[in-house]
Amino acid sequence: MTIRVLLADDHALVRAGIRSLLGAMAEVTVVGEASSGEEALELAAREQPDVVLMDIAMKGITGLEAAAQMRERVPSVRVVILSMHAGEEYVLQALRAGAAGYLLKDAATGELELALRSVMRGESWLSPAVSRQVVEGYVQRTGGDAAPDVLTARQREVLRLVAGGKSTKEIAFLLNLSVKTVETHRAQIMDRLGIRDVAGLVRYALRTGLVPPDA
Repeated sequence: MTIRVLLADDHALVRAGIRSLLGAMAEVTVVGEASSGEEALELAAREQPDVVLMDIAMKGITGLEAAAQMRERVPSVRVVILSMHAGEEYVLQALRAGAAGYLLKDAATGELELALRSVMRGESWLSPAVSRQVVEGYVQRTGGDAAPDVLTARQREVLRLVAGGKSTKEIAFLLNLSVKTVETHRAQIMDRLGIRDVAGLVRYALRTGLVPPDA
C-alpha cells in the first residue's frame, strides 16, 4: 500500500529536500505541498493524505494549531511534526494537539521512513533524542523508572524478545522482519532509553514488567 504524504513547511528548500528523500522510498508518494498551516488544512481536506509532515513554525497558524484543527476536520490523517526542538514541552504540546509523531529535522533518512511506517501501523513515533527528554522528564516527576510507552508497540516486542535471550536472527524470524530492521529497532530502543548494553535492556524490561522475573 502506497503511503500518501503531504508536506507542510514554509521553506521551499526544506520541502524540496524532504520530497527528494521521500521519492527514494518504496511505496511513498508526495500528494501535495503547503507553505502555511491554513494551506495544509485545505490540502489535507482535498487530498486526504495518509500522513502530513508538518513544521511547527509557519506563517499564519502554527503547525501545532493546524494539527489540532486537522484532528477535528480530517481525523483519518496522521500528523508527524517536524521540529528543530527536542525539549519535552514542545513534544507534549505536539502530542496534545493530536500528532502521531515528532521528528527532529536533523534525523537520518532511515528514521524518517521508520516514522512513516510506524504511524501507518497506528503507533506513535518520537525521535530518539526527543524520547530521552521525555524519559528524563518522567523520571524527574515520578522519581521512578520510565514508563514503557516511550517505545512503540513494535519496539516493545523487540525489547521483550531481546530480554528473553533471543538472538537478532531469531527475533527477525519470529516477527517476520529482516535482520537489518531488527538491528535498527534495537539501536533505536537503546537511544530512546539511554541504555548501551543488552544487560541494561534486560534490567529495564524487568523493571517495567515487559518480561516476568523468571523469563
